[in-house]
Amino acid sequence: MLLLTELGTRLKEARLSKGYSLDDLQEITKIQKRYLVAIEEGNYSIMPGTFYVRAFIKQYAEAVGLDADEILDEFKKEIPHQQKEEVAQSISQSPTRRKLNTRSTNRLLETMPKIIVGLFIIVSVVAFWFLYQKKLASDQPEEVQEDAQVEYEQQTPPPTEDPVVDEEEPADETDEPGEGTDEPADDEAEEPTPTQSISQGVPQGETTTYELTGTDTMNIRIEVSGDTWVGIRNAEGSEQVEDRVYKAGEVVEFDATANAYARIRLGNANNAKVLINDEQLQYVQTVTTQNIIITLQPGE
Repeated sequence: MLLLTELGTRLKEARLSKGYSLDDLQEITKIQKRYLVAIEEGNYSIMPGTFYVRAFIKQYAEAVGLDADEILDEFKKEIPHQQKEEVAQSISQSPTRRKLNTRSTNRLLETMPKIIVGLFIIVSVVAFWFLYQKKLASDQPEEVQEDAQVEYEQQTPPPTEDPVVDEEEPADETDEPGEGTDEPADDEAEEPTPTQSISQGVPQGETTTYELTGTDTMNIRIEVSGDTWVGIRNAEGSEQVEDRVYKAGEVVEFDATANAYARIRLGNANNAKVLINDEQLQYVQTVTTQNIIITLQPGE
């Protein structure tokens, strides 16, 4: 019972570190809240079956960023296994299946002679038609075939000669476009438009710091493709957008130009794409939960 309490405590701590409530976790995993509470308390008796115990624990662990296989292996002695009643039930169903298979085999044996007779009749008809057509072709007089060939040759028109095409005279070289025009050439080169640059990023723990240069604006756009926690705060730690779990299709936008600083918290970075002034930010780390700090450097 102690290990079960440790398992529940470990899952609950991981959930709280993500900032998830039980309602949030219910939305992410689609598991009823009362089953999530039972997992944290080690009360597996209310589960619909032992199969669902392992399945729900695995979903819970993956949702809070833990290695599900490692959790199941570490607490395998304390997690219920398949009950003997379930095994006995599956064994009791085997004779019925064998009876169904026997009936299907008998029906197939009964219909097999009819199928063979039908195939024999079809093959006989096709063979008779083929021989009949071959006999008709061999009985046709050779004179008729030769007359048909001569008539075809007479009706075929002789090939016509290719019409003579008059070659066009080459255009006068003096008529080349652009000559003799008074329009002056635009010799002035356009000045290159400055472009923004996002640094490679410096990771430290689960936090990565980027520098934004070459621009005077810092518009943040986060496109969410799956359930993930998103939060944006300024340098003082004040909340800039609503911190919560965002769902697939939602977009988080914030103009951080005035702050010249933004700290983005992602609960599941794989489900979120961060764009700075419409340029996608490349993650340096592959961790699921991470902090991204962006600082706007003033132009020279």
